[in-house]
Amino acid sequence: MTNTPIRRALLSVSNKEGLLEFARELQRRGVTILSTGGTARLLRADGIEATDVSEVTGFPEIMDGRVKTLHPKIHGGLLGRRGTDDAVMREHGIEPIDLVVVNLYPFAATVAEPGCTFADAVENIDIGGPAMVRASAKNHDRVAIVVDPLDYGAVLAEMDRDQGEVSAESRLRLAAKAFTHTAQYDAMVASYLDHASRAHDNGGTDFPDLLPLQFRKRLDLRYGENPHQQAAFYVASDAQGASIGSASQLQGKELSFNNIADADTALECVRQFDAPACVIVKHANPCGVAVNASIREAYDRAYRTDPTSAFGGIIAFNRPLDAATAAAIVERQFVEVIVAPAVDPEARDVCARKENVRLLVTGPLAPSNSRVELRSVNGGLLLQTRDRGMVTDSEVRTVTRRAPAAQEMADLLFAWQVCKYVKSNAIVFAKDSMTIGIGAGQMSRVYSTRIAAMKARDEGLEPAGSVMASDAFFPFRDGLDAAAEHGITAVIQPGGSKRDAEVIAAADAHGIAMVFTGMRHFRH
Repeated sequence: MTNTPIRRALLSVSNKEGLLEFARELQRRGVTILSTGGTARLLRADGIEATDVSEVTGFPEIMDGRVKTLHPKIHGGLLGRRGTDDAVMREHGIEPIDLVVVNLYPFAATVAEPGCTFADAVENIDIGGPAMVRASAKNHDRVAIVVDPLDYGAVLAEMDRDQGEVSAESRLRLAAKAFTHTAQYDAMVASYLDHASRAHDNGGTDFPDLLPLQFRKRLDLRYGENPHQQAAFYVASDAQGASIGSASQLQGKELSFNNIADADTALECVRQFDAPACVIVKHANPCGVAVNASIREAYDRAYRTDPTSAFGGIIAFNRPLDAATAAAIVERQFVEVIVAPAVDPEARDVCARKENVRLLVTGPLAPSNSRVELRSVNGGLLLQTRDRGMVTDSEVRTVTRRAPAAQEMADLLFAWQVCKYVKSNAIVFAKDSMTIGIGAGQMSRVYSTRIAAMKARDEGLEPAGSVMASDAFFPFRDGLDAAAEHGITAVIQPGGSKRDAEVIAAADAHGIAMVFTGMRHFRH
């Protein structure tokens, strides 16, 4: 590949950001500008000379602009191989186009509009734009294709440095970016049409046969779960609502792979609660959760659950971080990440004393639009809808002779919300809207129960008088016997075991109230 002087450029964009300045600089460098429709009108209104594509093709824009650039004099100029196609280009009066600046109709923004109809969406499927982008990118040996306004400055700087040329290396980089742009666009359209077609097929699955994914790299990470693994963080292109992917980092070291994974768990857990809440996560599991009148009190109580595990943990709040809470955290413990919807200026000053603490702001914790979650396996992906399931006191079923008292029921529902984010087999002890002990990730539910009790007592908390949540049913009565051994007064679990009657009888024998949810919360 050789360098190509930029003499003739085609500009036709939906995103007009920075366009006038760029076009003005091209004109100042003697570049002839071709353009279409609204882009041409915008340029001329600003005093920039632009030749309509229709003047080049000798054919007007027709069908409300649907057909304008699909013509041999345009695509021949984009695809023509200098030194190979010169004769045929001269024969048909085709002039080469050296620079193409095109980005596509805003399909994602269009379909996100509340009033968008199917017809509106289809009308915003770009045809000529992708064709020009792909043609230019294919012929990157001679054509520079720009789809991102952020590249305008680099192109101008290179032209100034290299006598009006754009290097072969830059053209190759821009071509790769262009094909990524059209691939992402096609994936958006394919997803929309696939969803629309399945909506009309009542017997169809919620999942497409071919899965088009749209993620954009946000960060190259220092390493993955371990230093010998490479990693990067990608964010869904259509993500809306508060998430770790959209959060702003106000201070602190670069986020790590494990920071991001744990912060996501903490945020998704804490956003469930309506009252001020704090969730502390360590190694993918909540190690302390509490709800109280203020986040300072919620933090104090969440920390009390397991101060040992809270060391080096991730702390998330569902209310703005205030100075008093920030001071309590940085004076008391080592923390990797603090996540909150907002941070008061005074709290930011407090956190600045610990410059390595990563401080993330998510904005209001409105529900996320992410319906599905992905998990990789060797050679494939698992895809499932997110676990948004929850129950109310009116939806659970009391199965024991004794029904839970009002406070027990409130604590049972609180523990059930926490249990959803604990790795299976999950057991959560709770009392007065505070976790007392958490047992996670064990092969036996009985051992999870024992671990929850052991951790509680190690931290000076008494399990007796607490309630217990189990993410799945008890296959044998030994789980209830273990609960009784530690003074548990009430249990919430899905039910559904072949031995439910045996388990219920054990609860009755111990005077434990028990409710069934009919819903399981496995988390692997």
